[in-house]
Amino acid sequence: MTSSLIHPDRLFPSESRTLALSREIYRTTVSLPIISPHGHTDPAWFAQNESFTNPADLLITPDHYVFRMLYSQGLSLDDLGIPRADGSTDNPPPEAVWQLFADNYHLFRGTPTRVWLDHVFAEVFEIDEPLTSGTADHYYGVIDSALKTPEFRPRALFERFNIEFLATTESPLDTLPHHGALKNDSWPKETNRRIVTTFRPDPVLDPEFEGFAENLTELGRLTNEDTSTFAGYLRALENRRAFFREHGATATDHGHPTARTAWLDRADVEKLYDAARTGAINAPEAELFRAHMLTEMAGMSADDGMVMQIHPGSHRNHNQPLFDRYGRDRGADIPQTTNYVDALKPLLGRYGNNADLTIILFTLDETVYSRELAPLAGHYPALKLGPAWWFHDSPDGMRRFRRQVTETAGFYNTVGFNDDTRAFLSIPARHDLARRIDAGFLAELVVEHTLREDEAYELARLLAYDLAKDAYRI
Repeated sequence: MTSSLIHPDRLFPSESRTLALSREIYRTTVSLPIISPHGHTDPAWFAQNESFTNPADLLITPDHYVFRMLYSQGLSLDDLGIPRADGSTDNPPPEAVWQLFADNYHLFRGTPTRVWLDHVFAEVFEIDEPLTSGTADHYYGVIDSALKTPEFRPRALFERFNIEFLATTESPLDTLPHHGALKNDSWPKETNRRIVTTFRPDPVLDPEFEGFAENLTELGRLTNEDTSTFAGYLRALENRRAFFREHGATATDHGHPTARTAWLDRADVEKLYDAARTGAINAPEAELFRAHMLTEMAGMSADDGMVMQIHPGSHRNHNQPLFDRYGRDRGADIPQTTNYVDALKPLLGRYGNNADLTIILFTLDETVYSRELAPLAGHYPALKLGPAWWFHDSPDGMRRFRRQVTETAGFYNTVGFNDDTRAFLSIPARHDLARRIDAGFLAELVVEHTLREDEAYELARLLAYDLAKDAYRI
């Protein structure tokens, strides 16, 4: 549909010849199925297929992109209905949460969040007027009424969005009941769609993760392994990886503070492990243990074939009072400088030349695109570069990524696009944005006579679809 909220030429270059070619390139990708190999949506939505409760719970509460902006302007997370760390909430009426959001929607001007949300409002709910204080009730009524219909249940939207593959992300301590239900459900198979899990072992790899010692105990209970020993701990991790693979997982994900890796003598790492599980480890030792375990994880991926994703560079939970009150993932994770060349050398020395292993690197430090990441991925067979991520999952962030990485790493050492979202309805919006940006970038290369037009069309499909399928072994 045509909407006053979203222009058909949005995000394309403005120069006339490049604009015309961008339109044509984009047109060849707009209907391709969505491959979403890394994200944080709730598998219960698809296993249970129950109606979403209300507009606020769907579009505001789970999306830290939304409420971090509102919090930055002094709004209370309690007033937005965000649950506290203990599970309690003031339970404000969803209509009041939505009105507060609408009153402050102007704060998102110029942000990718605004682009995504306007796409959702126009394309998913067919609303054709801006969200303001005065239109808040109309928006709420339209969306709330739609959510009560069968066409807006999770599975129906999954099919409507043309999602072919979606990966969620779970703790190694998760028993995966919803993925188990999906595994035995006829719906995904009948529609030729897949919803799988991803193995995120941070709670049992990071000694500074809250409840680490208790997490190790639970890991041992789940696997019938003695996690009081390092050998038993490694066996337990291998056991859980196998369990996740049984539930469709093709990848692991590692959100360490840095990209540091190491390979220690067995006696040294056993000493660190004993200190970690008894709470006697200090910060430098915890970093060294994480560094060793990243290399252990690469070795396990070399053995079992799981793609390894490394997401370093976020200072997690920077706002300590907010973390104490509301817990993780509340918009207070801040990018920081990250070294890759020295940090990854131990891991790459052992596994970087293994062409059968895939390690996907992400960064929140854009200064390393051309200096470190592109040269590394342009050399080591095991390395691929993930797309512009998190704070850089934006129009200009994607352009900067392509311009700084392509000259050295090329297109084929990247993995297409992934949306990394908790907000289900934003998935098609994010993929549409990425396809538009890539169409514009490719059109510029053609107009500059550095790429043939037929190559641009081929690359557009690869960036939108094929590279992700290949990289994540789908």
